[in-house]
Amino acid sequence: MAKLSTRQRLYQVIFGTDTKAGQYFDIALIITILCSELVLIISSIKSYELQYSRIFFLLEWGFTLLFTVEYIVRLYCSPRPMAYARSFYGIIDLIAVLPSYISFLFPGTQYLLIVRLLRVMRIFRILKLAKFLKDSNILLRSLLMAQGKILVFFSTVAILVTVLGSLLFVIEGPDNGFTSIPASIYWAIVTITTVGYGDIVPQTDLGKALAAFTMLLGYSILAVPTGIITAELSREMKTQRELVRCPNCSASGHETDASYCRKCGAALPENL
Repeated sequence: MAKLSTRQRLYQVIFGTDTKAGQYFDIALIITILCSELVLIISSIKSYELQYSRIFFLLEWGFTLLFTVEYIVRLYCSPRPMAYARSFYGIIDLIAVLPSYISFLFPGTQYLLIVRLLRVMRIFRILKLAKFLKDSNILLRSLLMAQGKILVFFSTVAILVTVLGSLLFVIEGPDNGFTSIPASIYWAIVTITTVGYGDIVPQTDLGKALAAFTMLLGYSILAVPTGIITAELSREMKTQRELVRCPNCSASGHETDASYCRKCGAALPENL
């Protein structure tokens, strides 16, 4: 058996999860990422930041330098460095270190380091949970299939809030806090989505009547996108069930996580 080079050994440890060393590396990486995020979150608390600003500064740059070295080593040991750099994880790994360096030019951008949490998604590879990602793929495909209907729905809502906001601007006017049509549209959006901040409210009887109508309309509208997505999701799940066929009797319609045929009891092929 040929002896592996240093570059190949590094690749096995950093990119692989089949070896103990690779698993330990990824677990240590995830723990380090979580620690860096904890430091970032605590440093955003003003009282702690004033008291421990130097410690936070050193820890933040310690983590940044560590992740920078890790990114460089990944580029070095990858058989196709540019392919890694352009991949999802490669881009996330790069974004995970950039905010610290950008903060020299734009103070405050270091809080964008929260994107490091996306790197924790590697836990799916470590724990061999990648097969469960197919459920998220079904949801994504359902959303993509419903995008036309959703676009029509949001266009309709956009027209409604513009009309309702403009009407309330005419009814209430600047004297009651509705200083412009954009401000009134903001009120209509807040009301129709049933959020209701209460920072501006109608004062006249006609304005209150329009507000009541907008609130009731909001409850009706909320059910529309739910129904659209649910219908597409049901259709996509039915399609997935039809794809699972028994090799013995050719029966279909099995659940995606089924192991045996619902008719003859034969073992089903693994559905990945």
